[in-house]
Amino acid sequence: MRLSRPFSLMARLALSYLGVAMLGMVLASLLAWGAVENMYLETQRANLLAQAELVAAALASQQSSLSANPLATPEIYAQTSNALPGIHTRVIDPQGGVVIDLSAGVAAEGSLLTLPPLAQAAGQVSAAELFARPEVAQALQGQPAAQVRRLAEAGNRRVLYAAAPVSTTDGRVSQIVYLATPLPDTSLAVLQPAVRWQVLGALLAAAVLAGAAGLLLSRRIVRPLGDLAQAARAVAAGDLEQSVPEDAAVSELTDLGRSFNRMTASLRQADQAKTAFISDVSHELRTPLTVIKGTIETLQDGALDDLEARGPFLEAMGRETERLIRLVNDLLVLTRADAGVLKLQLLPLDLAELVRGRCAYFSGLAADRQARLVVQASGPCPVQGDPDRLAQVLDNLLDNALRYTPPGGVIRLHLACQDERVTCQVADDGPGIPEKHLPFIFERFYRADTGRSRSQGGSGLGLAIARSLVLAHQGGISASSVEGQGTTFFFWLPASRPPL
Repeated sequence: MRLSRPFSLMARLALSYLGVAMLGMVLASLLAWGAVENMYLETQRANLLAQAELVAAALASQQSSLSANPLATPEIYAQTSNALPGIHTRVIDPQGGVVIDLSAGVAAEGSLLTLPPLAQAAGQVSAAELFARPEVAQALQGQPAAQVRRLAEAGNRRVLYAAAPVSTTDGRVSQIVYLATPLPDTSLAVLQPAVRWQVLGALLAAAVLAGAAGLLLSRRIVRPLGDLAQAARAVAAGDLEQSVPEDAAVSELTDLGRSFNRMTASLRQADQAKTAFISDVSHELRTPLTVIKGTIETLQDGALDDLEARGPFLEAMGRETERLIRLVNDLLVLTRADAGVLKLQLLPLDLAELVRGRCAYFSGLAADRQARLVVQASGPCPVQGDPDRLAQVLDNLLDNALRYTPPGGVIRLHLACQDERVTCQVADDGPGIPEKHLPFIFERFYRADTGRSRSQGGSGLGLAIARSLVLAHQGGISASSVEGQGTTFFFWLPASRPPL
C-alpha cells in the first residue's frame, strides 16, 4: 500500500496560521457583535427605566398636589406626555387595577388589568402572574427595575419592560408605572444583503492577507530548516566542511544554526585529532619495529655468530621492545580513560609520602644528570587514590622535568594540604615552554620541541596520561612556564577527611 506524501512543514505552518487567524477574526467578530448588542440593550434599558421613573415622579407630584388641594382637577394624561413613541404605558395600583391605559385610549379605575399584547399578551396574564414578574415585584418594594423577555404571542420577539414605583409622601407605594417596548432583532440574519456581501468580502480579504502572512512567516522558518537539513545530509555523507547561516530572524533558529556549526567544528577537530593520532601512533610504532627488524636482519646476515657484536644488537632489540610495550600500555591507559572504564583501586594514602618514595626511586637518574630533587611538605597530605596510578602521574612529571633540567639544576616538589584539596607542584629549572605551546602540552603526541623530545626518547604521551589519571581521581592539572626560567606543573586532588 502506497502512502500519500505528507504535508510539508511550510504548508502546515501556513494553514495553521490561516486557521488561527480566521478563528481569531470570527471570535473577535462575535465578541464585538455581542458587545455592541449588550451596549444597545443596556442603553435601551437605562432609557426606558428613566422614562418610567420620570412618569412615576410626575404622578407622585400630582398626587402630592391633590392631597394639598382636594378641589383641584387632575390632568389624567399629563404625566404620560413624555412617553416615547412605540412605548406602551400603564399605571397600575398595587391591587392590579389599571389606573391609566394609554395604549387602550381610556382611563379605567378599579377595572381588571388588561395590557396590550406586547405588554401582557392580550390580557392572558393574571394579576398574580403579573406581580410574580421580577421587575414588578421589585417595584412593589420601592425599587425601579427592568427586565427583557420573549413573547411567543409577539412572534417570539424580545420585549423590554420597566417598572417604577409611585411613592406617597410617607414612602408607601401607591401605584406602579409599567412600560413596555419591543426590541429590534439584532441577529446576523437581519443584515441587509449589501452589508452581508461587504462582511463576506472583508473576511475573504482578511483570509488572503492572513494566508500571505502565514506563507511568508513559514518560509522564513522553513528556509533555514531546509538549509540545515541539506547540510546535515552532507555531514552524514562525510563532508564535515558544512556550515549554516546564524543570522536567521527567529532566535531559536539562530541558536540551532549556531549549535550545528559548533557541532561540525567539533567533528572536524575530532577528525583531525583522529588523523593526527593515527599518524603519530603509526610513527611511534614504526620506529621501534624498524629497529627490531633491522637488528634481526643484521643477525640473520651473520652477526648472530659474532659473539662480540651479538650482545649490543640484542640489547638494542630489548630496548626497542620495552619502548614498544610501554607505548602500547600508555595507549591502553588513555583509551580506557577516554571510555570511562579505567579501574582505580582507591585507598587512603599520604600523597607526601608517595612523592618522597617516587623521588627516592628517581634519585639515581637525577644523580646521573647532576640534578637534585627537593621535596617540601608541611605535613601529611591524606587523599583517596590509586597508589599505582598516582605514582604513574608523578613518574611522568618527574621524568619530564629531568629531561629538560640542565646539569646542576634543582627540581622542587611542594605539597600543601588545604581544607578541600591537596596540591602538588613540580617545578624545574629548564628552558621553559613557549607560551604558544602551553594550551596544547597535555594533548597526545604533542611536542613543543619535536626533534629534542624524540632524541631523548619521549613519545609525547606522558602529560596526556598524567591529565587523564588526575581527572579520573576527580582532580585537575595545569602548567605555567616562563621561557628561560623553567616550568611548573600543578595538580590537585580532593582531600580525604579522617573519619569522625
